[in-house]
Amino acid sequence: METKNKVALVTGGSRGIGRDIALRLADKGLDVIITYHTQAQAAEDVLQLIQSKGVKGAIFQLDTGNTKSFDAFVENLKSYLDKEGYQQLDFLINNAGTALYGRVEEVSEEQLDAAYNIHFKGVYFLTQKVLPLMNNGSGIVNISSGLTRTTFPGSSAYASLKTAVETFTRYLAKELGERRIRANVVAPGAIETDFGGGRTRDNKEINAHIAAVTALGRAGLPTDIGGVVAFLCSDDAYWINGQRIEVSGGLAL
Repeated sequence: METKNKVALVTGGSRGIGRDIALRLADKGLDVIITYHTQAQAAEDVLQLIQSKGVKGAIFQLDTGNTKSFDAFVENLKSYLDKEGYQQLDFLINNAGTALYGRVEEVSEEQLDAAYNIHFKGVYFLTQKVLPLMNNGSGIVNISSGLTRTTFPGSSAYASLKTAVETFTRYLAKELGERRIRANVVAPGAIETDFGGGRTRDNKEINAHIAAVTALGRAGLPTDIGGVVAFLCSDDAYWINGQRIEVSGGLAL
């Protein structure tokens, strides 16, 4: 009987940090399923790169801010897993997200609701819906932010929602312990991607400020993050559970 690779689901895997996570998981021999919201061609490009590494890949469209779409998505995911002969899903990486910048007096209720739907409600209920498809002994990695520890004006809403994700992750680790499902947080620092319109990557003043307050002397890159997530999805990381791992090069120490 053919031995199947382990399989991981990465939300928001078409670009930025999610893209690097997907590719680094593939480098470790995992089959990888990614979701995308609107970047269909970018997702296809990532799929080809995944497959070029000798593992299987798949892509699904998903709006992680629309919980009403989750039942249909999970049914499609289950059908795919069954068709490909997987017992269950081995890893869930909740990565998808959007930026929200604005001082407290500027953020609108509509903006906060939209961010909440993506960054907390979506993470909470997608995890809930996917859990029945996960193997015992599997793992969850939630992507948070260095902004839950450091304070930069204009990020109160985003950082607060990521703090909620970190608390949620500890509860997952505790409640899913009987199934030996681990749950951890990876909290990137400021990363040079198109996130937030490429703010860290393209704004020279912001980039220079981040570099100046980072012990390793530069802003982060997507390739600084994916390998850490891939490590957490390995047997070597089995005894890491309920932890927040900041991957920021020593930001604001």
